[in-house]
Amino acid sequence: MRNLALHWKIIIGMVLGVAFGAVAAWAGWNDFVRDWIKPFGNVFLNLLKLIAVPLIIGSLIKGVTDLKDISKLSSMGARTLGIYIATTAIAVSIGLIAVNITQPGHFVSKETQERLNSTYASAATAKISDAEKEKSKSPLQPLVDMVPENVFGAASSNGNMLQVIFFVIFFGIGLILIPEESARPVVAFFSGLNDVVMKMVDLIMLAAPFGVFALLAALIVESPTPDIFVALLGYMGTVVAGLVFMVLVFYPTLVRIFAKKSPGFFLKGFAPAQLLAFSTSSSAATLPVSMERVKEHLGVHEDVASFVMPIGATVNMDGTALYQAVAAVFIAQAYGMDLSLGAQLGIILTATLASIGSAAVPGAGMVMLVIVLSQAGIPEAGLALILAVDRPLDMCRTVANVTSDATASMIVASSLGKLGEPKPENWGDSYRAGEV
Repeated sequence: MRNLALHWKIIIGMVLGVAFGAVAAWAGWNDFVRDWIKPFGNVFLNLLKLIAVPLIIGSLIKGVTDLKDISKLSSMGARTLGIYIATTAIAVSIGLIAVNITQPGHFVSKETQERLNSTYASAATAKISDAEKEKSKSPLQPLVDMVPENVFGAASSNGNMLQVIFFVIFFGIGLILIPEESARPVVAFFSGLNDVVMKMVDLIMLAAPFGVFALLAALIVESPTPDIFVALLGYMGTVVAGLVFMVLVFYPTLVRIFAKKSPGFFLKGFAPAQLLAFSTSSSAATLPVSMERVKEHLGVHEDVASFVMPIGATVNMDGTALYQAVAAVFIAQAYGMDLSLGAQLGIILTATLASIGSAAVPGAGMVMLVIVLSQAGIPEAGLALILAVDRPLDMCRTVANVTSDATASMIVASSLGKLGEPKPENWGDSYRAGEV
């Protein structure tokens, strides 16, 4: 085991977690898993979330100040946002094409629809209520929400990541504009902070195989009954097929064309972050590992990774956008609705914008889906049809979300001449050797 690469250890932990969860569910050990196994997974997840804000503060300030020029910052920002918007719109389009070909909603029987509606009615109502609060806001409210009135209050919650990023970039610009001798000690402090947090990532990842074991074992024993899964297999298969195409074909192709790196190099280098994203269902929790992989294993220069990855974890949700498109059309099909081309084009626009507004935490995309349904004239109550299988799909779409971030970082780095070779010695090698 000591000589295994990190991603293989995580895969083993995942497989054992699923197997143990299945045995526990069969043997009736559900309470044991919830009380004595799941807490270890929650501790691991909390450790990752714990360092998310310090990581963004340290790495983004260092990344911005390393540019030493505001024009370089604006150029990098324009390229990053352009790539994120383009890939998100393509992801929605892929989802719409897939769901229109497979038409899984037509296979949901009236009995299954009624059962799902009654079982998940209360949960759907809660999501709809949350979405109503979002819809009642001014069109410019996201702009207002992006600027915090208290930076310490913003930093107190991972849900306010965009506010933290705004302050940090603003702070970094201030550092660029003051004399270098005045900025030097401040930059040195945050550079040291970044190094410390990265070492904390090393320590946390020692527990990754055990953390994912606990998380997946708990997921299995808490899953809905198998017959509901069977009824929704068509919908799940469509979403997963679209996400697999994005992760294994679309993103590696972009890397090959624009970054001149092979798909094998890209997928192998980023695999541990993808596996962690699958286990945690959180782009924010995966961010420390994602940044480590793109810098140390994919060759992205630190100032690019420190800028592109935190922003991506906040606003770039390709997997969520694809899922929202498939879910909206699936619900419409289940209710016997025939969506026009105009309605589906509206879904592309709304899902793209809604995915940007989704928080980088588990389940946030479900709330934004209500807005997509409302815009297309699809009954919001249909949310109950898909709540049963949202958790496993949330895991899958988070993989696409973080893979898209890594793809964008490589493309931006290549366009700026800041994509090199991975370091010969890195924390993955230290991990295999049992060192820290």
